[in-house]
Amino acid sequence: MQSVNINAAVKWLTAEQALKFLGVRAQTLYANVSRGKIRAKPDPDDSRRSLYNDADVARLAGRRAGRRSADMVAAQAIGWGDPILASAISTVADGRLWYRGVDTVELSERATLEEVAAILWQAQTAPRRSGPPPVRSTKSNPATPPLKHLLIAVSQRAASDAPLLGRSPAILKSEAQVLFDTLLAAALGDSGAAVDFSAHARIAAAWRKPGAKDILRRALVLLADHELNASTFAVRVAASTGAAMSACLLAGLATLSGPLHGGAARALQSLLIATRQRGANEAVREWLARGELLPAFGHPLYPQGDPRAAALMHHFKLSGMFADIRQVAEDLTGERPNVDFALAALADSYALPREAPFVIFALSRSVGWMAHALEQTATGQLIRPRARYVGPALVKERP
Repeated sequence: MQSVNINAAVKWLTAEQALKFLGVRAQTLYANVSRGKIRAKPDPDDSRRSLYNDADVARLAGRRAGRRSADMVAAQAIGWGDPILASAISTVADGRLWYRGVDTVELSERATLEEVAAILWQAQTAPRRSGPPPVRSTKSNPATPPLKHLLIAVSQRAASDAPLLGRSPAILKSEAQVLFDTLLAAALGDSGAAVDFSAHARIAAAWRKPGAKDILRRALVLLADHELNASTFAVRVAASTGAAMSACLLAGLATLSGPLHGGAARALQSLLIATRQRGANEAVREWLARGELLPAFGHPLYPQGDPRAAALMHHFKLSGMFADIRQVAEDLTGERPNVDFALAALADSYALPREAPFVIFALSRSVGWMAHALEQTATGQLIRPRARYVGPALVKERP
């Protein structure tokens, strides 16, 4: 959150008051805070809540009172604004993430990723293999980044798989399970002689970390979907054209590879290196002095803290370096760690491979991507936004 000068002339509103004044959803309020349009500060009576600057809220409410053009509404919706597609899969509300009306934190206490897939795909039973999963080709280089293995595996299928259109939901859900097995094999290679073929067990076996099975299960459940983020939107656009399910996954993976999405963990690695060299206090202060947002802290949809991160970190102890960064970052910025921080800390605490955070995220989120591909296909609608032209003036040639 932004720091503000507090004086007697400044009035602050609760979230409920600000939402009533603006007449918007909570996500829109939080998005305006993240864009700097509304100043916020912690509630001195309850550090879990925020207060919002009355003047900023009033100014924004005045702008909303005027009639907004359709192109302005659409432009604001694209950047952390109001929802732009109807979906029954997941949502963020009341500071929590929900899968089809079920609190994901509560779900992570008991469910597996396969059971979450059944919920998100609206399948009758959780997908389950009855035999050994496929393994990555032994000819592949184990040093190759997992993203490359995933992209190769999915692109090979995308070149020949049947399109989504005109196929029954049952067939598509069966194909989704096969594709998920393909992704697991591509990311992990030989997962060993695992008896339990659930995703978290296969990952733990591949990384030879049997003690990490339960925390991996929790992480996979918490990351399976997150509303309409960038990669999920890319998947839905591809699905709206009728592209094959594998092609939709390819679109999601390509988008996830960007530094502003799946690359957040890599930015955190830079902060960790600086912390090892100079200590957390100096490293965080130097990062902020460059005018850069601290990686893996804060989230526009969770102004009170990312519940996924809190749920994960409740079940393992942060190492000294991660604990130091968390303390310094919270003291200096008021922001709490998000799920990217929790994944990196998890990998550190359990001595998982360097690429573990990305692999966990990509494999888990693929379940949500396929749920969105199924939902978008069922609508039968093509996603085709219009562009708001800002180029040179249009000049007609004289006859």
